[in-house]
Amino acid sequence: IRRNLDSISSQEFMYCRSADIYGGCAGLYDFGPTGAAIKNNILQEWRQHFIITDRMLQIESTMMTPKPVLVASGHVAKFSDFIVKDSKEGTPYRADHLLEEWIDNLLEEKGLDMTEEEKSKHKLVRDKADTYEQKELEDVMLNQYKIKFPGTGNDITSPEEFNLMFSSQIGPTGKTPGFLRPETAQGIFTNFDKLLKQNNGRMPFAAAQIGHSFRNEIAPRGGLIRVREFQMAEIEHFCEPDVREKEYNKFKYVKNVRMKFLPSEMQIGDDDNTVTCTIGEACNKEKCPLPVPIQNTTLAYYLARTQLFMERVGIDVVNKLRFRQHKKDEMAHYAQDCWDAELLTSMGWIECVGHADRACYDLHQHTNATGVKLDAELFYDEPKEVIRIHKTINKKKIGQQYKKESKPLLAYLNSLSDQDAKDLDAKL
Repeated sequence: IRRNLDSISSQEFMYCRSADIYGGCAGLYDFGPTGAAIKNNILQEWRQHFIITDRMLQIESTMMTPKPVLVASGHVAKFSDFIVKDSKEGTPYRADHLLEEWIDNLLEEKGLDMTEEEKSKHKLVRDKADTYEQKELEDVMLNQYKIKFPGTGNDITSPEEFNLMFSSQIGPTGKTPGFLRPETAQGIFTNFDKLLKQNNGRMPFAAAQIGHSFRNEIAPRGGLIRVREFQMAEIEHFCEPDVREKEYNKFKYVKNVRMKFLPSEMQIGDDDNTVTCTIGEACNKEKCPLPVPIQNTTLAYYLARTQLFMERVGIDVVNKLRFRQHKKDEMAHYAQDCWDAELLTSMGWIECVGHADRACYDLHQHTNATGVKLDAELFYDEPKEVIRIHKTINKKKIGQQYKKESKPLLAYLNSLSDQDAKDLDAKL
């Protein structure tokens, strides 16, 4: 069905590969009149459902992003996937996807001869494919499964890290490196102080952005599912410090939305191992059907609002939508909790929307990098005395003890927030 739909869509110019008359380019697509109209209708529906209804502040930031922004956010160091290549022809393939496909084929061809325990072990490896460290992935692919390259049967190389951002130079001198943004969120974070001023200093508030992002995917083979240039619609909701202690004031409007959850503790290779309950029950600390309640009702509010939007645009939310929680070993570097809205497609369950509790990670990182305070003030009716811990770095003592090695150490310590420094001190 999918192949036929792709063929018809291309023939009728719903969408087609970009620069098709030149042979096209994998992962880049152009939308024709009908395709563009459908996409714009969905975006307009999204804007009405989220931005207008919740009175968010909408911005539009540049796609080209100076390198220091993405160094501070962690994308330069951590926004990467592992890649393997055909040892003879040099053709690349994303390592975790190759491992998943290899295990799928193995189960399809030899699954009838396997015990349930053996099948469960293979499924567990498959589910962990995108969480392995480099050495672990190498051992699993080369030693345990002895994977060969698809189509050629040649050996594969050891997995290597590949940063997914498109790099560039800003200006003619070549001295100002930049990247095409991999997400729209950083433009919101770097303008936090201005957005707060626009909101008259009031907290909480939400800001949103609709725009193009870019990811240099290793080997995009999923049609429109995984592309190198795509449109994102993203929201950042800024909360007060006690967000996990008190209920979000709009949460009452979505409490009874019934949803399907796949918590991290229940992900043991069985896609049907889900819990169906209302979002209110999922946050109930005393009678929660999930192994661990959702701690943040603001995050929970957006999970429910996302389901309502999905239903609004025609998704079968009862049978083809679930919310899967990230396991600890796959959590993004900035997230404290994360739930993906996944849709059941002809390619299996596919992530469509990510919901992350980023805490203050990004604002702290940009404050540490620039010295510009990206925080808000709270005013109380009665004065409150609060003890705050602030880091103080003894540069003289570190320099005397570590000498030439002190420079990277000081850079690391300077990058830490006060809380991160406190946590580090507790571990030492």
